[in-house]
Amino acid sequence: MPVDLLVVGLGNPGMDYARTRHNVGADTVGLLAERHGGRLKVAFRNERAQSDEVRVGTVRIGLAIPETFYNESGVAVGALVRRHDLEDLHRVVVVHDELDLPPGRLKLKLGGGLAGNNGLRSIKAHLHTEDFARVRIGVGKPPGRQQGADHVLRRPGKAERAELDVAIEEAADAVEAIATDGIEAAMGRYNTRPDPA
Repeated sequence: MPVDLLVVGLGNPGMDYARTRHNVGADTVGLLAERHGGRLKVAFRNERAQSDEVRVGTVRIGLAIPETFYNESGVAVGALVRRHDLEDLHRVVVVHDELDLPPGRLKLKLGGGLAGNNGLRSIKAHLHTEDFARVRIGVGKPPGRQQGADHVLRRPGKAERAELDVAIEEAADAVEAIATDGIEAAMGRYNTRPDPA
């Protein structure tokens, strides 16, 4: 059966990248699978993703974490979209880290620019559009002269980790809201929240 919503969490595979800032999207999808009894596993080799289907109320959701590196996420997303025959790409939700938001801040977006995110660029290249939904989890700008790539590939300190763990919970809540209430209603609810203290 086709899914009503496809939710993809971006990150890098392997223990070297576990719990890094770049993997907050994958962590969110892992949490959603845990909440709804899903078991993420490689179902189709050509998709290059761990995936499963769960229900949130009456809504069927495909959950996926690409097995590719972050910057090649479009390979998996394109294959998943084809398998689920999703013509309306507003039904694709990508959860990812965002340098332009403070740590722990959540923002939902439908379409629009890619803000230099190579994972999103790869997805656009494979879907031939930017018109997919995003749940953006703030990881903040790098300190001093540190490069953005170095910042996102590092594990945060204890205080920031706690902020990100709360944001991952909220991002999972936001995905559930998108599933049950639609993207516009979810944006109205989550985009008006104050920044974390």
